Amino acid sequence: MTDDQEAEMADNEETADVEDEAAEAEETTEETEEVAETEETEGGLQDGDFVKLDYTARTVETDRLVDTTDPEVAEEEGIEEEDREFEPRVIVLGEGHMFDEVEDEIRGKEVGDSGTVIIPAVDAFGEYDDEQVRTVSVEKLPEDSRRPGAQVQVDGEQGFVNAVIGGRARVDFNHPLAGDDIEYEYEIVDVVDDRVEKAKGLMEMFFDVDLEMWFETDEVEEEVQVESDDDDEDAEPEFETQTVEKETLYIESDPQLQMNQQWMFGKQQVAQQLMQHLDIDRVIVQETISGGMGGMMGGMGGMMGGMGGGAGGADAADIEEALEEADIDADDIEADLEE
Repeated sequence: MTDDQEAEMADNEETADVEDEAAEAEETTEETEEVAETEETEGGLQDGDFVKLDYTARTVETDRLVDTTDPEVAEEEGIEEEDREFEPRVIVLGEGHMFDEVEDEIRGKEVGDSGTVIIPAVDAFGEYDDEQVRTVSVEKLPEDSRRPGAQVQVDGEQGFVNAVIGGRARVDFNHPLAGDDIEYEYEIVDVVDDRVEKAKGLMEMFFDVDLEMWFETDEVEEEVQVESDDDDEDAEPEFETQTVEKETLYIESDPQLQMNQQWMFGKQQVAQQLMQHLDIDRVIVQETISGGMGGMMGGMGGMMGGMGGGAGGADAADIEEALEEADIDADDIEADLEE
């Protein structure tokens, strides 16, 4: 190889090194920009945040009110309810407590931000389906619901009666808001950090109840599996009783919650959400019964126990002896009862 060829190869290698360094520098710059962009995107509200939200939702085409947290809007629309307070709602961002479009809109925003978002019908309550309007026998409808506009349940499906003709009825099984685009006007009121407020907010969102709640750390005895000294792989696992600490959310129930069907069937799922989002071990819902009925019920219990006979009940001789000691004439009691 000549000297000129060696020099040319050296120049080519140096040029390649410079190009590689430039490419690496460019790649590093792009990675830095991506990290900066990601950090910027992750600012503001993020999934898992407890957000207090004020909103009003209406149908786009007819301006029909769907839902609101604003008491003035509720009053204007005539939907004031005694058992509901119209006030900002607490949601957990990213948990599907609102439509995805609403959550996407407020993700990354700050307290005080507001805006409007449109949810297409297909993503809201579904498109209207003409095939969901069906003819059924009126015998499947309660007598007091055999009229246009009545809400009915037929074979497990909810629907509304469109018309009743002779022995048949036309029932619309579409959701009442099917086919409607929904407009949400919202304002981010606050971010909730206090755990009791978080718990209250979740319960209010699910059931519209304002309950007394508090946290305690309890010592609980439970069976804990321990390592066995037996080398036999088929040996039964060994347990011992240990005292462990359980962080507990206590909820003081009330009649409104106890009679709520959603609570009756969904309490397990709600408790799981509370434990997950509040990082606690268990939820205890307790019921307090008080008032002046205790004495009367106690008296009735004793009387019924005596009348029941058998084990634990007073026989005829015992009753007669008790009446004699109390100087009460059985004939007088019988006469009073006959009157």
